[in-house]
Amino acid sequence: MEQNATNNGKYVIGIDGGATKTTAVLSDLNGKILAQKSSGPANFLIIGCDKVAKTISDLILDLCNEAEVNAQNIEAVCVGLTGAGRESDVEKIKNAITEYWNSNYSIPFKKLIITSDARIALEGAFSGRPGIILIAGTGSIMFGKDRSGALYRVGGFGRYIGDEGGGYSIGRQGLQAVAKSFDGRCSETKLTQLLAERFGIKSAEDLINKVYKENFDFSEVAPLVIQCAEDGDESCREILRKEAEELVLHIKAIKDKIRVRTVYIAFIGGLLSQENYYTKLLRKIILQKVEGVNVILPEHPPAYGAVILAMNEIQF
Repeated sequence: MEQNATNNGKYVIGIDGGATKTTAVLSDLNGKILAQKSSGPANFLIIGCDKVAKTISDLILDLCNEAEVNAQNIEAVCVGLTGAGRESDVEKIKNAITEYWNSNYSIPFKKLIITSDARIALEGAFSGRPGIILIAGTGSIMFGKDRSGALYRVGGFGRYIGDEGGGYSIGRQGLQAVAKSFDGRCSETKLTQLLAERFGIKSAEDLINKVYKENFDFSEVAPLVIQCAEDGDESCREILRKEAEELVLHIKAIKDKIRVRTVYIAFIGGLLSQENYYTKLLRKIILQKVEGVNVILPEHPPAYGAVILAMNEIQF
């Protein structure tokens, strides 16, 4: 193990493994961040367990080197991963990371925690306290925790039967609108021009080839739908209204599960983390249709939520 490690305290590592980017932080037991590193994607259901195991292990080593910390002084590593929602998948990726680490380095993990990216986002958003997060990026899911520590989930069924209000669903609806406009089955949308400029989709044939032969990522269209809605395009505004209504149904469901009058919800994910037409519309519909909801900014990023979970798992 190549390390120039001199610090001999006790530390934890939190890792947020996303579909496009992985962020890792090393912290002391007071929660002070001493090092931070980023790497590529960590969705093991798509790129495989072996690649993710290498990415995670490399990040751990890089953090230790940057902070001059001996890996033997890492008390716990918590990794939040996209796709780590089922126990069988958790065991699979946990075994892969452990095997890769043990085969390359002589110091075994003291404690390795694998959980979902939603769980670490929740802990980070509320610094470990009760609360609810609404994540809308490529997909969508709600995750909440009550005062007793009980966890609640709504949504997160994936692109084929769920993920309403997320980028894939919005993008799919946008492509359907463009397909209909090519046929003359609905009015023209500004999205047609943007698809031509951005992706070279200028005809029905181009659209079919892009979707069925080039495995086009529908979520890439979602920002364009939001842009067109901001520019006054009625078709795109209607798409976002319907998708926002779906997210409001998520909010109603989780509020009923937690059974409190007032809830605090943090918006997380690429579609909701910045102010845009979609977030404004969603807030407006929430105010109209759900009582006792306060939308707040997350207090910390997901990787720090993983740090909180890691610290909760060790004996001080």
